[in-house]
Amino acid sequence: MPLFKRKPFDLAKPPEDLEPSELVYQVRFTKEIFRDYQEYLNRINLYRQRVWMCKSTGKSNLTYEEAMVTEKHAIQKVQQLPNDLVAPALRIIQFSMLSLRDLADLVTKKLQKDLFVGAELYGKKDDGLYPCRVLKIVENGVGKTQYEVALLGENKKITENAILHGEDLVWKKTPFNRKILKSFIRESTCRSIPWVLHEKLAQKHGISTDLPEELRSKFFLQGGQLVNRTKKRKNENRNNVGEANGESGKFKRNKGETGKPDASKEENNQPEDEPVKYPIDDLLVKPGPDDPLFTDRPSPSRDFNVPMDCIGDLLMVWDFCSSFSRVLNLWPFSLEDFENAICHKDSNLVLIVETHSALLRILIKDDGEYSLALQNKKRKSKISLITWTEYVCDFLEMINVTELCSCMTTIKRGHYGLLDANAKLGILRELVCHALETDLIRGKLDDLIEQRRALGATVRGEALEYARKKREEKEQLKGESNGLVVKENSMESTGSNPHMAENGEENGDMMEEVISSRQSNAFVNSRKQLNGQSKKGEKQKLDPKVEAENITNSNEKEEQKQLTGEKKEDQEKKSKEKREQRKEYFKREMEKRSIRTNPLGKDRDYNRYWWFRRDGRIFVESSDSKQWGYYCAKEEVDALMSSLNPKGERESSSTTAGKILS
Repeated sequence: MPLFKRKPFDLAKPPEDLEPSELVYQVRFTKEIFRDYQEYLNRINLYRQRVWMCKSTGKSNLTYEEAMVTEKHAIQKVQQLPNDLVAPALRIIQFSMLSLRDLADLVTKKLQKDLFVGAELYGKKDDGLYPCRVLKIVENGVGKTQYEVALLGENKKITENAILHGEDLVWKKTPFNRKILKSFIRESTCRSIPWVLHEKLAQKHGISTDLPEELRSKFFLQGGQLVNRTKKRKNENRNNVGEANGESGKFKRNKGETGKPDASKEENNQPEDEPVKYPIDDLLVKPGPDDPLFTDRPSPSRDFNVPMDCIGDLLMVWDFCSSFSRVLNLWPFSLEDFENAICHKDSNLVLIVETHSALLRILIKDDGEYSLALQNKKRKSKISLITWTEYVCDFLEMINVTELCSCMTTIKRGHYGLLDANAKLGILRELVCHALETDLIRGKLDDLIEQRRALGATVRGEALEYARKKREEKEQLKGESNGLVVKENSMESTGSNPHMAENGEENGDMMEEVISSRQSNAFVNSRKQLNGQSKKGEKQKLDPKVEAENITNSNEKEEQKQLTGEKKEDQEKKSKEKREQRKEYFKREMEKRSIRTNPLGKDRDYNRYWWFRRDGRIFVESSDSKQWGYYCAKEEVDALMSSLNPKGERESSSTTAGKILS
């Protein structure tokens, strides 16, 4: 089971007195059952946090389900370890004081010497290295073990048998590695350093569970568990000190209730209930007291002219023809006109004829299967208003779809308009699917992808350039501020008043005389006195004219700073507006080069929402794709937005709601 904060985690026990008809909440991957919805939600949120660790591999920062999958894969790999090597490996592991890495290396090193029947390796014979399989272990009285092996040829066929010494057998690739052995060690033990095997596993392979003599001074067995003597002694001393200070067990529990987690939860390793972190699954969201008033979902309009099960094909064909109108040499047409043309009973309606002809021309230009079929029938490549139905029949013969081939008789008689909408859209759907596989359409898609990549590279380049300029401005401001600090410090040390400078020169001359006549200690004392006298007389010697000049200069500097600050604000405002305009421009250019139309998102019931750039409506597709509707009025879209709950993963503002608003 996955570990919570490196410790085993107990699953919740099922509620008592459950009735067969009672509705409960169950966690899918742990099969835990909860009566209370809040408890179930808290447990789900805990399992989704990346605080879990795989017991077998030691991987951390996983969700509970990810840790379970990782542990399952690790156990499958561990089971690949040959059965003849399990017992020797467990004997090495039992009561070992090595670290996991060193223990895995030791087991690997020792197991490479233990050969078993069925092991496939390489044997040295006649100065050559041949693949072989161990058939039998031969014990002789000398003390050296010999092995009867079968030398293998092509397809692992036995060519001959031979008896070889252990030194003549070499592993080319061991049936295990350090990673598998680490998982094997973790799965086989109940504690680490010293590593102790599970009691049932040790009994199964006949391995002693008695503590070795060299470890009895540090550890002892208590209730089937290995206990460290030093830690036990420290805990007892701590408890004695607590009792001496008047801290009884009851006082400690009360203290835990006021400031620390509950002791019972710590013992069972049960975390405290945490607040729900939204967004969560939409079907799990319950209305809260602080939530706004969500309106009922408005019913979409369903007044389509074509049958409901044809809406998906209608939108797909129209969107393809509109997106690739330049490649198809088609004038763009609205969805409403296309829908009316499909329902019209006229056989030679211009919109229908041009749409079929454009798609058929793409197939003819591709020089594929359809073009070869036309060449066999010796048809001309020019499609006209009279002959377009013949080309449609040739296409239906080529694809050989039973449902559509039944329409060929009606089409050949010149009654295409009498076909139902399902048949018409089925033919157009097949034409679009074959057109998508042509080199012309694929070349156009490749061009659009390259253009989108170029636009993305330009956007990233401008963002990096802007970030670089910002860094340079910050460094420049930092450098200027450091320069001002250095200048102020220098002014303070030398003095900004000319009289002070003169005093400094006089003091310097006097100091030279003192240095030449007295010792260094007297020099230091006289310098302190002179500096004190110069600081006291500084205020008395300041000229009033100099003070006035300093005040006027400071005022001028403040005015200049204000002007430069206003200019900078204007420049930043203009640059921000320019960046926003560039973003909008790149967004429009990306939309022009769209490769495919994706749904805006889903609602809580998994209904998909679609929006097409050449139609103002928002279409709604049911989860089973059997029902369609649309919203077109602003009031309907506003009501739809008011019904979406942002606490749900599908209806949150970052997914469906945000895309509908944009």
